[in-house]
Amino acid sequence: MFSLPWQPPYDWSWMFGFLAARAVTGVERFDDNRYTRSFAWEGHCGLMQVTPDTDARALKVTLSDGLLAVAPVCLARLERLFDLRCDPHAVAGALGELAAGRPGLRLPGSVDAFEQGVRAILGQLVSVSMAAKLTGRVAMAYGTPLADAPGYYCFPTPEQLLLADPLQLKRLGMPVKRGEALVHLARAAVSGELPLTPPDDVEQAMKTLQTFPGIGRWTASYFALRGWQAKDVFLPDDYLIKQRFPGMTPAQIRRYAERWQPWRSYALLHIWYSDQFQPV
Repeated sequence: MFSLPWQPPYDWSWMFGFLAARAVTGVERFDDNRYTRSFAWEGHCGLMQVTPDTDARALKVTLSDGLLAVAPVCLARLERLFDLRCDPHAVAGALGELAAGRPGLRLPGSVDAFEQGVRAILGQLVSVSMAAKLTGRVAMAYGTPLADAPGYYCFPTPEQLLLADPLQLKRLGMPVKRGEALVHLARAAVSGELPLTPPDDVEQAMKTLQTFPGIGRWTASYFALRGWQAKDVFLPDDYLIKQRFPGMTPAQIRRYAERWQPWRSYALLHIWYSDQFQPV
């Protein structure tokens, strides 16, 4: 067993609730206070299982035998998924009253940027639960079953999804254009056009993403939040954000949010999950 520390406060109930609502059948599973998911890296594959230990202020991690050889990679990806390296006091100091209601809120990341890109595209114009169902269908259709963990699949690699036929993807329940967008994303990941690690210039990388078919500004921004776990991204044209800023244009909202730099991603989460927020 491995142990990954975090700095309190940490709102595990919120984090597990956020991720559980988006859990992809066949890839990940929540059981009470435990999260299990498949993972593959350079030919090694297996299950990662985590349980928060609030007394020890650490995330307890168990890896199946197939992943022990790449344990450092697995642990680094879990740190990103759960935002374990966040300094909540630095964030709270910058956000002030905005963070007071939920001081333990963290930024949910991902264990794989390409997977998160697929999730972001499949989440367009559908509910959170439907997005998870569609992603599960893609995983089971194109991913690799785990031989020692029946019912689990490793998420498709870019190379695997690159071979998909958009018409076959359509049969899984998505528009053919969305299937084409997934294949293009896979091609970009293989070619290196899609950065799979956080880029130095997130803003420019987001602009490049918007040149991909099927990816607009909202999807690019959401991908940056989760796939790259960018700390300073705001979504001024998000539907709920516009509701929180009545009478303001996206440009005005963007300027207003500059006060929360360099932690605008955390500000976004606090505004999303606070019915009491009002701009002043």
